[in-house]
Amino acid sequence: MGRIIYIIGILLLLPLLSYAQRVKQVCGEYTYYAEGNESPNQAKLKAWEGAKVEALAREFGTIVSQSTTQSETLANGEESSYFSQLSSTEVKGEWLEDVGEPEYEMEFVDDMLVVKCRACGKARELSNEAVDFEALVLRNGTEKKFADVSFKGGDDMYLLFRSPADGYVAAYLVDETPAAYCLLPYMSNAEGQQPVEHGREYIFFSEAKAEQGSGAVDEYTLTCAGDIERNRLYVIFSPEPFTKALDSQVSDALPRQLSYEDFSKWLGTCRKRDKKMGVKVMHIEIKK
Repeated sequence: MGRIIYIIGILLLLPLLSYAQRVKQVCGEYTYYAEGNESPNQAKLKAWEGAKVEALAREFGTIVSQSTTQSETLANGEESSYFSQLSSTEVKGEWLEDVGEPEYEMEFVDDMLVVKCRACGKARELSNEAVDFEALVLRNGTEKKFADVSFKGGDDMYLLFRSPADGYVAAYLVDETPAAYCLLPYMSNAEGQQPVEHGREYIFFSEAKAEQGSGAVDEYTLTCAGDIERNRLYVIFSPEPFTKALDSQVSDALPRQLSYEDFSKWLGTCRKRDKKMGVKVMHIEIKK
């Protein structure tokens, strides 16, 4: 009897070991040449993103896709056809969490800020198990036609969300500090989970679009302290239950927050445990 239990235990462990082996530590370097109106923090962020992409591409490779469009024009009584092709490259891996702090080298070359970044993290090859979903940032309106990522100080922000399966969703805004702010679940939510139904379109951060009995809704008006700010909105969905990260209420004027390092560790742990969890990151620009 003991032998049977032992064999069964090994068989149950094998899928877990196989999955764990697919998580690898990767490192990459990237040099970013900043634009004239970018702050050092903004340039460091873009260099860091580039280093992660370079690391993923080196380890897992890339996918090059190409689309062709045809248009026809009529001039001087003659028809002409034009063909145009658009190529795009995507990495075949996904970044799960950071390992250590990124390393930066900064210098000015011909009055241009140049930032070199080296970053390491844990990553895995993309699979088809993560659930695809729709997430759009909306500016000053609650319909899909208001989708936009370019804001001005004083603009209202909403989130459109739709999934093909029942599940749970969370949203975090990461600023240039970097700090991570929990926008969803709402502050009044005591369970730490935001359930959603399949096929249903949700407009979050709008009291007018909220469900009855859903509790207090947090609404957001974006501000800009300098000339321009660049933030990232992480939208996380899984058909499996997950609870938001452990955070703190630092200010009554701001959402609950935690350090980006703690957020990255929480998200990496969730994704390693849940192969069906999907993440979409949208870059938001705010100008004065």
